[in-house]
Amino acid sequence: MSEYRVERDSMGEVQVPAEAYYGAQTQRAVENFPISGWRLPGPMIQAMGLVKFAAARANYDLGKLTGSGMNPLTEHDVECLSKACREVADGGLADQFPIDVFQTGSGTSSNMNVNEVISNRAIELAGGDRFAEKKTIHPNDHVNMGQSTNDTFPTAIHVAVGIEIKERLIPALQRLRDSLQEKATAWDQLIKIGRTHLMDATPLRLGQEIGGFVRQIDLSIGRAQSAIAAVCELPVGGTAVGTGINTHPEFGRRVSEILASETNIDFVEAENHFEANAQRDGLVECHGQLKCIAQTLFNVSNNIRWLGSGPRCGFFELKLPSRQPGSSIMPGKVNPVMCESMMQLNARVVGNDACITMSGATGGNFQLNIMMPVMAQTTLESIHLLAAGTEAFVDFCVAELEANPEACEAAVEQSLSMCTSLNPLIGYDMAAKLAKEAFATGKTIRELCREKGILPEETLTEALDPMSMTEPHE
Repeated sequence: MSEYRVERDSMGEVQVPAEAYYGAQTQRAVENFPISGWRLPGPMIQAMGLVKFAAARANYDLGKLTGSGMNPLTEHDVECLSKACREVADGGLADQFPIDVFQTGSGTSSNMNVNEVISNRAIELAGGDRFAEKKTIHPNDHVNMGQSTNDTFPTAIHVAVGIEIKERLIPALQRLRDSLQEKATAWDQLIKIGRTHLMDATPLRLGQEIGGFVRQIDLSIGRAQSAIAAVCELPVGGTAVGTGINTHPEFGRRVSEILASETNIDFVEAENHFEANAQRDGLVECHGQLKCIAQTLFNVSNNIRWLGSGPRCGFFELKLPSRQPGSSIMPGKVNPVMCESMMQLNARVVGNDACITMSGATGGNFQLNIMMPVMAQTTLESIHLLAAGTEAFVDFCVAELEANPEACEAAVEQSLSMCTSLNPLIGYDMAAKLAKEAFATGKTIRELCREKGILPEETLTEALDPMSMTEPHE
């Protein structure tokens, strides 16, 4: 068998790999864009398959696919078309989408790639010859019916992003939140010293410190939900420039309703198709929430890294699990590798936000944004990194974290900020003098107060009780 077959499109003949399900337009894009070797992410291709499925169902329900128009399909053809769309939506034929991310800015190359694959697979399912020049289930006339790349490609971006946040990121964040809450509860009575500006501060409980992390993740889950809400309006139905040319007036609403039903996400038809086609502000907003989640995860993992520093010359208030040898030259050294992995991937997400912001700001000229493939790839990369990184951080770090009570308690009595609780009793100025003298002499605040007889022992003991300093009181 020949290594190639000849396909034809409006520009002429092109050689296509003999067994490929895609056709001429896909092959032209493969040849035109030998850029990065990065293909569109799998979730984006699957979302495009789901959008094509919803479009086929809507067109069938509207009587368009089997109607009196050009090349009407049989009921069996429609069933095979829907099956082919489903295969792509379920991750099938994944090797048939070879086009580079850095392609035509609307995503037309990838839209036609999907159209060609679904067309040929549907013909095959219907018992026809997918290599025949005349396509009984046509990539443009049937698979792309009532659509333009300009409205369906951004629709697929929104669908892919919504699904990935809902099904991957939010569950990962919930696992992290629950794991941290378990530690916060277990360590609620363990006193340690606080730190502000990296300097000694008043005491708190380790459970309170970890509880602060829990709240950060609670807020991150809310931000992830807001990120989904930012992409719930779908451009489908606007076709080329937002006017809806060549589509049924109910098409956009019906497709959006099917997609909402399939995903359990509140997708709706865009309120204004001219905005929805031309601008990707919702995606910029969505990624802004992802950026905020990234800086939160960076902060939490970095704080855990600091708390685990040592083991002899750092804080070592937390014992991080030993995952691997930490040095090629220092025997026995173990590093906080999971924290460092989290910090790096979150730095990448923060950097990705600049790409998304620039693409949104400069790409939306007149009736179309022409930066969509890179926006799709970048946003989905960010979600993947956040979700996968969080899962690994829970499995290989947080779940095995242990407290070090001795280290936590050792610094409390030595802290100069113990004098803070004396303010109401002796005044700020006197307390400050005590702190300076304690630092100069190496004595504790308690020792100096006793030497100088500043307060009765019972009052001093009550004032310098570390546990009482961890809560407000009258």
